[in-house]
Amino acid sequence: MLRTHTCGELRIDHVGQEATISGWVQRIRNKGGLIWIDVRDRYGITQLVVEESNSAKEIVETSESLGREFVIQASGQVIERVSKNPKIPTGDIEIKVGQLEVLNPAKVPPFIIEDETDGGDDLRMKYRYLDLRRNVVRKNLEIRHQVSKATRDYLDGEKFLEVETPVLIKSTPEGARDFLVPSRMNPGQFYALPQSPQTFKQLLMVSGFDRYYQIVKCFRDEDLRADRQPEFTQIDCEMSFVSQKDILHTFEGLTKYLFKQVKNIELADFPRMEYADAMKYYGSDKPDIRFEMKFVELNDVAQNKGFKVFDDAELVVAICASGCANYTRKQLDGLTNWVKRPQIGAKGLVYVKCNEDGTFKSSVDKFYSQEDLKAWAEKCGAQAGDLLLVLSGETDATRKAMCELRLEMGSQLGLRDKELFKPLWVVNFPLLEYDRDTKRWYAMHHPFTSAVPEDLPHLESEPGKVRANAYDLVINGVEVGGGSIRIHNREEQEKMFNALGFTPEEAKEQFGFLLDAFEYGAPPHGGIAFGFDRLCALFGGVDSIRDFIAFPKNNSGRDVMIDSPSAINNEQLDELSIKLK
Repeated sequence: MLRTHTCGELRIDHVGQEATISGWVQRIRNKGGLIWIDVRDRYGITQLVVEESNSAKEIVETSESLGREFVIQASGQVIERVSKNPKIPTGDIEIKVGQLEVLNPAKVPPFIIEDETDGGDDLRMKYRYLDLRRNVVRKNLEIRHQVSKATRDYLDGEKFLEVETPVLIKSTPEGARDFLVPSRMNPGQFYALPQSPQTFKQLLMVSGFDRYYQIVKCFRDEDLRADRQPEFTQIDCEMSFVSQKDILHTFEGLTKYLFKQVKNIELADFPRMEYADAMKYYGSDKPDIRFEMKFVELNDVAQNKGFKVFDDAELVVAICASGCANYTRKQLDGLTNWVKRPQIGAKGLVYVKCNEDGTFKSSVDKFYSQEDLKAWAEKCGAQAGDLLLVLSGETDATRKAMCELRLEMGSQLGLRDKELFKPLWVVNFPLLEYDRDTKRWYAMHHPFTSAVPEDLPHLESEPGKVRANAYDLVINGVEVGGGSIRIHNREEQEKMFNALGFTPEEAKEQFGFLLDAFEYGAPPHGGIAFGFDRLCALFGGVDSIRDFIAFPKNNSGRDVMIDSPSAINNEQLDELSIKLK
């Protein structure tokens, strides 16, 4: 080994000992007579000191030739620092250099490799191998490692087996776009990269592997944003002979275990919320319940008063912002302009101030009396000093806009504490959703999700009323995981394919292997998949998953470090029987 200790290891107890460290030069300070060199590795920083008067000439010359990010090896005696640095664990000591060697010089890096860097996102992505030297990025990957290890420890204790499933699979048109891989040995035919190991884990249940998991790479060719990457990682799990209750108990246990191991946080039992209630009271299937501010529908007290905007609306809905009656006209105009942005899509915003003297001031005073506004306030549970914010319009669009406004108010009022974690299970989603453009039904989760048993008879006659035996784990407004109890017999699966518009021939061509397997004794089974990258980002207190992936893609799906994707030569295209236009 080229070191006896790491750069984060030495303490006051090591004073008087000889030590050798290796790492990268973080900083050099030449004070004339004394040269201090900070050396960094993934474990920390150790300070070296070179005394020009007492050191060999070659050591002094080597010290003076160093630059940032040179890779060096230094040996010497550990001594107590005169001027201690309480900000780092090694701040009580330094190494008096007796031997110094440059293992590799370095060019001046294109940005400062410190927590507060001067490198922008694009530059840091291009030189990701340098960005990974920064403490903040390294700590993110350490969190990722902790989550991975703790996941395996918990699931191993619950008798799950880790089984690898294929990466080159069959393409299916349902869901997001597949990444396709041409087959050289089968000209004109293609593999797909898996969006999920869904059918394989179900086949493992048919095979008798009653508890499966895999920390697995998945791929989706979709537009990107902060919480999406073309390749991402899932904690993928499946269990046999279970009900929904069993699944929720097991993976609530996993979540609690991860929070305890990674964050040292004890979570209380997770509440359950019906999908219909999540949409009615929060306008989202992933509600942030760190704060209240639930939606209150005002149709019965706000309509038929001559205000056409409300009278013509499907939905009139309000939230109550506690203690915000002192908002200025400028602040209220700012909120109005915020909800009118194209990303939100509201046509306007109505407000009601609940004054301390018991009166009300609103933006629609000429249409509504004090008694009318009092009825609004009472229905919303508003107190003196509170502010009502009201939107109206088509139900789904208005709920979506109010959801965004609620989150914005939560942020403005400091109610979305990143160190407070509020998980919940959202259950009983619709099984299907109708697309008006294609005029057909689509599976809200996937085609293998079973219906709530009492709703199954309505699958053919009233598909929109059928609820799914499905569940999502939501933490702080982020969907962390989702799953369902699966269909496990051929007849029910064929009915599902029929509801989705598959012909029998199409169903057999795409999923015949699964339908056949169901005829050989498939047990009742269900499972869940956690977004591993999202979970890590949640533990790290950030919204973007990018810094929790060692080598991520940018928002265009490109790896700018290795310049991928890239063109391939004609010889390769010919081997794959591909002709470009």
